[in-house]
Amino acid sequence: MPVIAAILVSGLVVQLVAHHLQVPSVVFYLLIGVVLGPEVLGLVTLETFGDGLEIIVGLSVAIIVFEGAFALQIDRIRGASTVSLRLVTVSALVMFLGTAAAVRFFEGANWEIALLIGALLVATGPTVITPILNVVRVRDHVATALETEGIVNDVTAAIVAVVIFETLLLDDLGVPATVFSFVERLGVGVLAGLLATVVIYVLLDSDLVPERDVQASQFLVLAAAVGAFAAAEAVAAEAGIAAAATSGIVLGNLDINNRKEIERFAENTTLVVLSFVFISLAALIDVEAILQLGLGAVGLVLVIMLVLRPLGALIATAGVERFTWPERLFIAGVGPRGIIPASVATLFAIELELAGNVAAGELLVGTVFAVIFVTVAIEAGLARRIGDVLGVSPMRTLIIGGGRVGRALATRLERRGEYVIIIETDDDEIEQARSEGFTVYEGDGSDTETLRGAGIEDAKRVITVTRDDDVNLLACQLAITKFGVESVYSRVNEPDNVDAFESIGVKGVDSPTATAVAIDDRIERPAITHWMNELGDSHDVQEVEVTAENLAGKTIRDLNAQIPDGTFVAVVSRDGENHVPSADTVLEYGDHVTFIGDTDAVRRAMERFHPHD
Repeated sequence: MPVIAAILVSGLVVQLVAHHLQVPSVVFYLLIGVVLGPEVLGLVTLETFGDGLEIIVGLSVAIIVFEGAFALQIDRIRGASTVSLRLVTVSALVMFLGTAAAVRFFEGANWEIALLIGALLVATGPTVITPILNVVRVRDHVATALETEGIVNDVTAAIVAVVIFETLLLDDLGVPATVFSFVERLGVGVLAGLLATVVIYVLLDSDLVPERDVQASQFLVLAAAVGAFAAAEAVAAEAGIAAAATSGIVLGNLDINNRKEIERFAENTTLVVLSFVFISLAALIDVEAILQLGLGAVGLVLVIMLVLRPLGALIATAGVERFTWPERLFIAGVGPRGIIPASVATLFAIELELAGNVAAGELLVGTVFAVIFVTVAIEAGLARRIGDVLGVSPMRTLIIGGGRVGRALATRLERRGEYVIIIETDDDEIEQARSEGFTVYEGDGSDTETLRGAGIEDAKRVITVTRDDDVNLLACQLAITKFGVESVYSRVNEPDNVDAFESIGVKGVDSPTATAVAIDDRIERPAITHWMNELGDSHDVQEVEVTAENLAGKTIRDLNAQIPDGTFVAVVSRDGENHVPSADTVLEYGDHVTFIGDTDAVRRAMERFHPHD
C-alpha cells in the first residue's frame, strides 16, 4: 500500500511541475519511474504487483484509449481525413517495415523479433500526444491528425504485435492464418465495443439513469470502457484495446446526457491512471539492458526520428494545402512512443523469459524502452520549443457565439489568415459552423473552464457576439480580468448597455448603430462599400502597428520598396490623431498605419510592418 501511495503522490507532483514548466508530463513520469525502481530506490519491483501486473496495465490502457477516442469527434476528423488516413495506413506501414529493417541491421535481431519491435513502435498514442497538445496549441486539423493517428495506431500496433508474438512462440502459422488472426482480433474488439456502447446508451437514455444524476452517467460510461475491454480480452488477447477505442469513439459521437461532465470525469480518471501505469512500467526498466544495446540502439533511434518519422509525415501531408510546411515539419518532429509499446513489450518480455528465451526478452524490452526514453525526452520534452521555432502555435481569436453574425465574422477573419475558434453551446449552430469548416469548441463562453479549454491563454483577441448582453458582458469581463486579454470586442444588443461594456475596457458595437452606419455607407459611399462587400474576397482594409525596427524612422518614399504592389498606406495614426500621409511622412515605431488594397498584398504588408505575431 505505501508503494501504491508513493506512485500516486509522485504522479500528482509531476502533474503540478509539468503544468508549471509547460512540459508534457510523460517526460517526468519516466524519470520518476526509474528513481522508484530497482535502479535507484528499489521501491517498485516486478514482485510489487505479483500476478496482477497484466490486469492493472490492461485496464489502465483501456481507460486511456477510451478517453482519447471519446474526445475524438467525427466532424473534426473530416477536417483532416486525408492526412489521418495516410498516417494510419501508408505512414504506419513505412514505420513498421522501416523500423523492423533498422532493428535487423543495427542490432542483428532475427526477423521475428525485428518485426515484433517494428509493430510495437508504430504506436504513438494519446498517452504522449495529449500532453503535448496541452502545451503546444496547434491548429485543429493538426491536432486531429495526431490524435487520430495515436488512437488508431495504438489499436492496430497492439493487435499486429500479438499476432507476430504468437507466430514467434508457436512457430510459423503461415500468411493466411496470420491475417485471419489479425482480422479476428480486430473484429472481436469492434463487436465488443459496439455491444457495450449499445447497452450503455440504452441505460443512459432510460428512466433508470435520471438526467440530473451526473455521477451515475459518469460511472456508466467508465463501465463501457472496462466492460468492452474485459469482454473482448476474454475472447482474444489484445482485442480489448480495439473494443475500448470503438466504444469510446461511438459513445463520444452520440447525443448523450451530461456529456461535458462525463468528458471531464474521463480526463481526470485518465490523468491518475496514466501517471500510475507509466511510472510503474518505467520502474521495471532494466537500464543496464538498454545500455548493453550500445551504438546499435543509437543508430536505430536516429533512423526512427530523423528518417522514418519525417518520411511518414511528408507522405501523409503531401498535396494537402491546408497543412503548412511548418505544420508538416511539426508532425515530422513530434512522434514519441507511448504506453502501448511500453506495456505490451513488458508483458511479452516476461512471457519470453518464462519460455526460456531470455535474450530475446531483454532485446525486446531494452530496444522499445530505449526508443520511448529518447523520443519522449526529445520530441515530447522539446515539443513546445519545436512548436515555437516552427511557429505552429498561432495567436488565436476567440469568437463567442456561432450564429450568423459569429460565422460571418469568422469568415472575414479567416480570409485574412487569422486562426479563429468559435465557442458555442447550441447543437444546431455547432453543426452548421463545423459544416462550414470552422473550428468550434462546445461550451458556455461565460464559463472559465470553457474559455481555458478553447485556448484563451493563447488568444490575442476575444469577440462576443451572442444575442444575450449578460453573457457577452460576463465573457468579456473574464477575458480581461482573469486572462489578461488586451483586445476585447463585443456585440451590444441593447444600445443602453454600451456604457457598461466600455466601462470595463470593451470596445462595444451596438447592433442598431452598426446597421444604420452600414446603410448610410451604402447611400453616401456606394463605391467603397461595393468594393469592400461585394469584392471582399480579393480586397481588404487593415490597420497595423509598426513594430519592425528596421522600418521605423523612414519616410513613406523610402519605404515604397517594402510596400507590396497592390496596396498603399491610406492613414497614419499617432497619439490618437489620424492623418493622410505624404511621401515625406516619417513613420515611427508604434505608429498605426492603415493599408488599403488587394487582400494578399495587404497581408504581406502587415507581416513586414508588424512581424512579431
